[in-house]
Amino acid sequence: MNDTEIKKPRVMLVAVDLGEYDAERSLDELEELADTAGAETVIRITQRRPAYDSATCIGSGRLEEMAELCESEDIEQIIFDCELTATQVRNIEAVCNTHTIDRTTLILDIFAQRATTHEGRIQVEIAQYRYRLPRLAGMGVKLSRLGAGIGTRGPGESKLETDKRHIRTRISALNAELKEIEKRRSLHRTRRHKDGVSVCAIVGYTNVGKSTLLNTLTDAGILAENKLFATLETTSRAIELPDGRSVMLIDTVGLISRLPHQLVEAFKSTLEEAADADVILHIVDASNEDCRKQAEVTLELLKELGCEGIPVVTAFNKCDLVPYAAELPEDERTVKISAKHGDGIPKMLEAIAKALPQSAKKMRLLIPFTEGGLLADIRREGKVFSEDYTAEGTLVDALVDAKLYSRVEQYKYLDR
Repeated sequence: MNDTEIKKPRVMLVAVDLGEYDAERSLDELEELADTAGAETVIRITQRRPAYDSATCIGSGRLEEMAELCESEDIEQIIFDCELTATQVRNIEAVCNTHTIDRTTLILDIFAQRATTHEGRIQVEIAQYRYRLPRLAGMGVKLSRLGAGIGTRGPGESKLETDKRHIRTRISALNAELKEIEKRRSLHRTRRHKDGVSVCAIVGYTNVGKSTLLNTLTDAGILAENKLFATLETTSRAIELPDGRSVMLIDTVGLISRLPHQLVEAFKSTLEEAADADVILHIVDASNEDCRKQAEVTLELLKELGCEGIPVVTAFNKCDLVPYAAELPEDERTVKISAKHGDGIPKMLEAIAKALPQSAKKMRLLIPFTEGGLLADIRREGKVFSEDYTAEGTLVDALVDAKLYSRVEQYKYLDR
């Protein structure tokens, strides 16, 4: 039998701890990213320093140690948990004789792997070019080399042999194409507003269970893997809330700490779905020990996108996996759920309904036969759940639009 198992590249992860954040936790996340990209982490190295070394990022002594480990452990790639300059990459590779990338390149590579739609591929390619453009001058001989493995997908080294002017022209062309797609997305948003469709944007850190939740609620059939950035494309599905109103659920790209600003810019049109929503459903992975920090990262980016003022419902997901679920906060805007098993979903939907602006209300009305026009307006502007004909008129259970409140108030039916 032939061994058809794909061999994963052996990588070394390196973090320079400046005391700005928890370096070990960040390195854990980098290991998850490396696994998502298809690599096997063999060695992790951390060095505490007051500042990055301008030439090699890490200290010279530790760099020599890395070179020895690369040779003895057959390391194929080094991944730094920070952004590197082209000069730093060149100097590290000269000492270690091992292909070296940084955190941003790794994330861009994952996005390049995962982008399946035309829009997603354009967004990733723009982000890759924007990141590589200022680094061209320091890349030297690397420009003539066709690479393979993590960090070489997308534009590719061969395209980077062209001059900066050519790359800027390519970025301009991609931006123009993306603007056309954004224009269509904007038209869809305008149409939803015109039709009175309420929108709930699902946001959260990557791998908190957003796609699993959407699948549970709507049978959307979205890929839901236990990996970072399992899905990148926006998915929209309509559901009915307990009060009878319909709401459009929109899944957005997962977030991550220190998400490269090139990606934030490129995916802004997708993320702006949250800024245009009537309510935001913030999913938090309760089973992650760093969930508080992850929630802060998400809320900070929402603030940057101009989402202040939009009601936020927080859902602590994966509560079936944590023994301390009972200690988690819970109120009318905070719920505990398990997207996988469906626990707490009804309560979450009630919270969304309460958070949504009251554009419509479920009412029981007795409409006189002489008010046939009013009944027609209720059908057209809202939704009728049931109709019964009585001697006094038509008894209806309906979702009544706000602009009809004053006309129907006198016909409220009280069960006798």
